[in-house]
Amino acid sequence: MLNPAELLRLKQSVLAHWKQFDEAGPAEMLPERSSLALSADFHARLHEPIGDLGSWDGYLSEFWAPLRNAFGRLHRETHLFFGGISNGRRDGDMSRDGELWITGTGLLHGYFQREYLGIQPTQQAISLRWGEFLRFRDGRLNAVYLMHDLVDLCEQIRRPVLPPSRGRPALYARPAESDGFILRPSDAQETMHSLDHIREFLFDGLNAYDQSSLKSMGMERYFHPSVAWYGPGGIGACLGLTEFQSLHQTPWLLAFPDRQVQDLTGLFAEGCYTGSPGWAAVLATHKGHYLSAPATGAALSINGLDWWKRQGDQYIENWVFVDMVHLFQQMGHHLLDRARG
Repeated sequence: MLNPAELLRLKQSVLAHWKQFDEAGPAEMLPERSSLALSADFHARLHEPIGDLGSWDGYLSEFWAPLRNAFGRLHRETHLFFGGISNGRRDGDMSRDGELWITGTGLLHGYFQREYLGIQPTQQAISLRWGEFLRFRDGRLNAVYLMHDLVDLCEQIRRPVLPPSRGRPALYARPAESDGFILRPSDAQETMHSLDHIREFLFDGLNAYDQSSLKSMGMERYFHPSVAWYGPGGIGACLGLTEFQSLHQTPWLLAFPDRQVQDLTGLFAEGCYTGSPGWAAVLATHKGHYLSAPATGAALSINGLDWWKRQGDQYIENWVFVDMVHLFQQMGHHLLDRARG
């Protein structure tokens, strides 16, 4: 059972942890110790080409130090912030889940002044999309799952690595009602309904696709006609269900018709918001042309982060990260090489 006071305490500690990073000086002044208590087996899982880091020292030296060296001090803008207890297995077995998570997403504002991941600097202001999920065990930070939208970054510096987005580029907004930064206790029944509803949508709705008709998933039942779907760089945002289905969902399912949602790394709710980190959360076969990649027949695993806002029994907003570098790597394309030339 989630203790609201404990959740609030951990949220406050996460905000202090982020502040510790945000207010540090140059890269060499990053904190050697976290303000959070760490598990002995702490690890971080990040977007490609960084990947998995098995220690706090590695997290600092291989992820944060190069980032801060390239972009200087980063100013954090947080669109969503909430937490909860996970029930992310398809079979609903809480004895094999029940983890406590806290999440946030938004923008990091900086200045691209030095090389990053082999990409030469452009001496310009950037707004880097970030999404982070922190897992706690026995009150200690056990794992971080984190992505930055590198495809969107390449679009900002005018070194695109994919064709122009079908959706609307450069759109990653706060919730329309500015209610996604949750520090007060949420109604327990509302939270439970949100978790039950997202499980139905993901495991019963999306996985019901018959590889022929979008109607087989019942998207009209789950997505509001005016849904704002904030997709990643390379895909773009879609405003309204019609745009979502025509500009994203149809091309995606033509390319990956057998895609299925798997057990998720985490899936939790607070109030009307839900969130999920998912490494290999979706498995699929690359059966059709997708963006710049002709069909390969390759078996794919897809890593992503998602946040949803429920209004009644429909989703009115959805913020989405897909590790496009990792996805296209499995199809034989090294996206960042296109920005390094």
